[in-house]
Amino acid sequence: MDYMKVYEEWLNSPYVDEDTKKELLSIKDNEKEIMERFYKELEFGTAGLRGVLGAGTNRMNIYTVGKATQGLADFIISKGEEYMKRGVVIAYDVRHMSPEFAKTAALVLAGNGIKVYLFDHIAPTPLLSYSVRRLKTAAGIVITASHNPKNYNGYKVYWEQGSQILDDVAIPVMENIKKLTDFSMIKKITEEEALNKGLLEYVGKEIEDEYIEKVKGLAIREEIDKDIKIVYTPLNGTGNKPVRRVLAERGFKNVFVVPEQENPDPDFTTVGYPNPEDLKAFEYAKRLAKEKDADLIIATDPDCDRTAVVVKHNGEYVPLNGNQTGAILIKYIIEGRKEKGTLSNKGMIIKSIVTGDLGKELAAKYGIVTFETLTGFKNICGLENELEGKYDFEFGYEESIGYVTGTFVRDKDGVISSMFVSEAAAYYKTQGKTLVDVLYDLYNEIGYYFENNFSLIIEGLEGMEKMKRIMETYRKEFPKEIGDMKLVRYIDYLERKDKDLVSGEEKETDVPKSNVLRFFFDDGSWYAVRPSGTEPKLKIYIYSKDKNEEKSKEKLALMKEKIMEIINSVE
Repeated sequence: MDYMKVYEEWLNSPYVDEDTKKELLSIKDNEKEIMERFYKELEFGTAGLRGVLGAGTNRMNIYTVGKATQGLADFIISKGEEYMKRGVVIAYDVRHMSPEFAKTAALVLAGNGIKVYLFDHIAPTPLLSYSVRRLKTAAGIVITASHNPKNYNGYKVYWEQGSQILDDVAIPVMENIKKLTDFSMIKKITEEEALNKGLLEYVGKEIEDEYIEKVKGLAIREEIDKDIKIVYTPLNGTGNKPVRRVLAERGFKNVFVVPEQENPDPDFTTVGYPNPEDLKAFEYAKRLAKEKDADLIIATDPDCDRTAVVVKHNGEYVPLNGNQTGAILIKYIIEGRKEKGTLSNKGMIIKSIVTGDLGKELAAKYGIVTFETLTGFKNICGLENELEGKYDFEFGYEESIGYVTGTFVRDKDGVISSMFVSEAAAYYKTQGKTLVDVLYDLYNEIGYYFENNFSLIIEGLEGMEKMKRIMETYRKEFPKEIGDMKLVRYIDYLERKDKDLVSGEEKETDVPKSNVLRFFFDDGSWYAVRPSGTEPKLKIYIYSKDKNEEKSKEKLALMKEKIMEIINSVE
């Protein structure tokens, strides 16, 4: 892509507004910045678009959003008039330019004769998923960059079942986008025209009210300690009102919200990087928790689809990771439903292939089958859609603090998760236990599952080549023993090969192709290696298991040492 030529085209285009041109003129003497913004198009993938805000083809702006929406509109039109009439529902979060991007998408769809339902207020991502199902639309769009830094925004597309699009929709949309060689090909009308033609309808509070009722309808127990003290932080995102409302209407009387992180703030001033997986995000919440002597701290990310938990245990505030929280929720939900007689005899949970096995082993004790799929809730809920009717969905989760239960939302849901974490903590408190005690009960029953999940940053073109060599080396020379642990099985998801090293049997995996390797040992320990699809990172997931806590920790250290030895040997 000739970046200077494209830069000039933007400057001279009658379709580019004056403010954008001023921004572009301000960098006219900075060729490196021009190159960064114009050396490629911001790529539309299965997660839609995500990038840094600003003018340029490699940035998030009304023009890249318009182009993506025209590509989606052309795909919907190709499906026929019924899909056009069913239309698209659009929601947006608190970030810079989110309302403008949502409005742009709405007016491009309307310009193509497609009905649009546009939220008139900020909304959490799971509410968008619910709305697609509730309004029976053909598709949904949410404008969000999830937990990325403040200078990012994004554009996620959902299809008619309420889950994020997969390749069957993403690829044709991408192909449509590539055909758009000029901004004149983007059809857009005014808001007034869209309203007059009945193509634009605003979505108000009613749909949120229905969603809140559905969330509360999932509740399992009333005989819980509703006086439990909970500190909640929405990290200046969309979770503030829905999470607080659900907890209040469930009868939790002592919910304290971090005041500095209560209201929408697109700059995330108090937190910088609004990712609740990063314990630095809990600084203000912990301060308030100590002041209030809170039992529990809950944080949701800016679009309120992910949930992080910190528990007061023996006077200390102890963070739970995604695997631990997932296992506790599986225990609480499955045992609760069994007691109430609402647990299905053909129940399933779905987790990602890099999520730990503690929840899977627990579910098996109750006759609940676990299915695995690639990382991301687009895959988890995509598999839920596929298995619907054959199995009943009980729970879905992944190690990166995403969870969902119920069938009316087809994505991870921070509102549902916050309610269940609070309910579980309040229930176990009546038994004199914290959630950490519950976790250790699970360890004693099933085994001490520990983990060390980390990423190695390997940047640039050289980094991409090195990651390739690491994966090639691993495909040929993986260790057959680590300490006393003997390798019994490995899966190569790129070659879709699942090999049993004891019997010698080899079969094809039923998980879609992906560049992931997984290695299983005779004691239940395992690890996985994969390059990130979106960042210059090699991701390593290590899981140890033993009946003895210290031995499990030793195994974890030993596995890491051996893995790093192999990685460091690659030039």
